[in-house]
Amino acid sequence: MRNTKPVWKTSRRLGFSILETGEELKKRSYGPGQHGNDRKKKPSEYGKQLIEKQKLRHMYGVNEKQFRRLFRLAQKSKGVTGLAFMHILESRLDNVCYRLGFARTRRGARQLVNHNHVLVNGKRANIPSMLLKVNDVVSIKPGHELKVVKEALEVNKNPVAWVEVDADKLQGKLIRMPERNELPRDISEAQIVEYYNRLL
Repeated sequence: MRNTKPVWKTSRRLGFSILETGEELKKRSYGPGQHGNDRKKKPSEYGKQLIEKQKLRHMYGVNEKQFRRLFRLAQKSKGVTGLAFMHILESRLDNVCYRLGFARTRRGARQLVNHNHVLVNGKRANIPSMLLKVNDVVSIKPGHELKVVKEALEVNKNPVAWVEVDADKLQGKLIRMPERNELPRDISEAQIVEYYNRLL
């Protein structure tokens, strides 16, 4: 089941900006609720691993079942499992739409895809979890030049370095996978690998 809880409250509980803007933690960096500002005892090693997993899962807006399936996929790939896992999450269609600036949030990008507004390599794509390859072209369906997309592109004029965007044509592509130092540094993927190694 998809998490529909308020993003800001989840960010405060995890002490991590799910939206990657830091906005959620500016006013109140402590946890939500009446006792959110109270001192809490240090989490156990398992607790730390669980928090890291939840941070990454909520950031990409993926439910637990899908998240676990993608982790298994990362385990089978060559290279470091943690980074491979983050690359897989980055290559999801909804995330690429978000990175291209077609939506202000990943939730908004997921809605664009679900509502049949997106094409991949000229073909209709309405599955947010679809995994893209480098050089796949993502575009907004002709006749669906949505005001919300144009507004989002106006706000996001500096997309991340691993995508290429043509705002006039409302299209872009994934030109490479991100380097680790280009992804959030306050996530420890090693802890997430340890978490799943306990379970799988």
